[in-house]
Amino acid sequence: MTSDDRTTLRVEPCRKRIRAYFGGQAVADTTQSLLVWEHSRYPVYYIPAADVRTDLLEPSGRSSHRHRLGDARLFTITAGGRTAEDAAWQYEQSPVEAVRGFVRFDWSAMDAWFEEDEEVYTHARDPYTRIDVLASSRTVRVELDGEAVAESRSPRLLFETGLITRYYLPMTDLRADLLGPGTTTTHCPYKGTAEHLSVRVGDTWHTDVAWVYRAPFPESQKIAGLVSFYNERGDLLVDGVLQPRPRTAFG
Repeated sequence: MTSDDRTTLRVEPCRKRIRAYFGGQAVADTTQSLLVWEHSRYPVYYIPAADVRTDLLEPSGRSSHRHRLGDARLFTITAGGRTAEDAAWQYEQSPVEAVRGFVRFDWSAMDAWFEEDEEVYTHARDPYTRIDVLASSRTVRVELDGEAVAESRSPRLLFETGLITRYYLPMTDLRADLLGPGTTTTHCPYKGTAEHLSVRVGDTWHTDVAWVYRAPFPESQKIAGLVSFYNERGDLLVDGVLQPRPRTAFG
């Protein structure tokens, strides 16, 4: 059992229209979903069985167990000539009465998710997550292997609920001669698609050590075209003060 399993499970109604697509079919389409916090990081959509294409679901004969939610019956989804095994499940006898009669889908097994008519990436949006992007006059310096690779007096600071502060710098304040393409593209449900960048210091390539949102979602437009560095992997100085390296999944 993980520490997240010990947190209090929360269930709230979601007023948005939620759709999940697989194999060219809308396998779920509802305005009566639930947001269920199975762990502390973000919620999961639970869809009323009445709003699920149950004709596309076939019991796989397997089951799973989750702390607090109990035993789930697993289903294989078949649509458009494609199959996703164990991609849906129901807690039909869950001790959490609110989720009975609802279907939970494996997010990554679906081709696309929509809130109303806007596609959502990575995971369901948490209504309690807020993003503030603030212009600042602090001096922010980034060093890798003792080499200054960026320094700015006009950063934008991104504050996201529950996460560390990220510092976004104008591209013109980076050592362009040290920059190279990254190998990774990632998605955020609140900011959009991030293109990663690599930095060469001496003979060493620091791969995917920074990222840029070139066309972020409207709520994050203030960081468009700006670059942020993983200070988990380098030294970040703010007004000359070295910041402690955070411990995150990106370290």
